Amino acid sequence: MSKSRIGYRKLNIYKYQLMEAYSVKIGVTDKNISTPFIDLDAEGKLTIKKGYAWDGPSGPTFDTKSFMRGSLVHDALYQLLRGRHLEQELRKFADDLMKKMCREDGMFFIRAWYTHLGVRFFGGKHAKPPQEEDTTKIIWVP
Repeated sequence: MSKSRIGYRKLNIYKYQLMEAYSVKIGVTDKNISTPFIDLDAEGKLTIKKGYAWDGPSGPTFDTKSFMRGSLVHDALYQLLRGRHLEQELRKFADDLMKKMCREDGMFFIRAWYTHLGVRFFGGKHAKPPQEEDTTKIIWVP
């Protein structure tokens, strides 16, 4: 039997997985973007596909129903930013959209305000693309 090797890496544990596709018109781009789990068309329709995994709301917060849709869309947009599919100038748009969606879903305005403030101050590093491909975390066996 010939030996072949595999490469793998440990992943962060995601808290949630989308059980059906979710689409929303956000009107943010004029080009078509397609990744394995996220599509954004030229008319600004964002589609997050079934099976997409995300970690829910980040930071010192509670994962409430009023936060889930906003965190889903926010995480998907940050993933597009990290992947260089969207310009970094759109990070503020993603942060503002999260706040708007959370308010629409019933989040108290003070909580929406401070969670928005949190992503504005601390979210930048999570939206930036890696400087170079990080292969140090890939484990090869045998």
